[in-house]
Amino acid sequence: MGIFSQIVTAIRGGATEVGEAIVDSQAMRILDQEIRDAGNELTRSKDALAGMMAQRKLASDKAKSLEQQILEYEGYAMQAMDKGDQALAMDIANKIAELEQDAASERSLAESYDASIATTRQSISSTESNLKRLKQQVDMVKATESAQRAQAAISARHSGATSAMSTAMSSLERIKAKQAEQSAKFDAAQELEQGAGGDLQARLQSAGITPSGNSGHSVLARLQSRQMKQLPSS
Repeated sequence: MGIFSQIVTAIRGGATEVGEAIVDSQAMRILDQEIRDAGNELTRSKDALAGMMAQRKLASDKAKSLEQQILEYEGYAMQAMDKGDQALAMDIANKIAELEQDAASERSLAESYDASIATTRQSISSTESNLKRLKQQVDMVKATESAQRAQAAISARHSGATSAMSTAMSSLERIKAKQAEQSAKFDAAQELEQGAGGDLQARLQSAGITPSGNSGHSVLARLQSRQMKQLPSS
């Protein structure tokens, strides 16, 4: 296969895929329109059936009317023969023959309408059943599609909520880490401050600048001093 043929084939394949994608995206709309078209055709078929039934009734009624005329003219013919008027009787007989042909044609027409009516009725009944089942299936498909859209929306919201929760947890962890770091800095500074103050106090006490705190000797000295003050002077 030449390059040009391959390009043409690829273009045709791409066009087919695009066409199928369009059809798929509009499937429900197309299906609804096809159902409406089928319903319209069914209505036209029923109208045609009603027309055939009307024509059949007209043909049948006309045949009955002709049969009544035949009976009437047969009576006239009998009267003409009774009177011996053979010429008149022949004319009446010719009229009867004409009426019989017309009546036969009308009966044949009514019978042909009967066959068409029966076929059309069967076709309409079958179409109505198929259309009813198709509508039921379409309703099921629409219900399924609605449920799937709802499920997709719920999944999307759940996915968004999960993503937002994950982001919130990450932010919370970062805040907690910063707080822990800041707390550690405060503790370290406090330790440094306490350490520096303690060393200075120890150095002052060592140099005798500040008292070293209460001890047994200092307490005993304080008590002896108080006792000396309480003795009476001589």
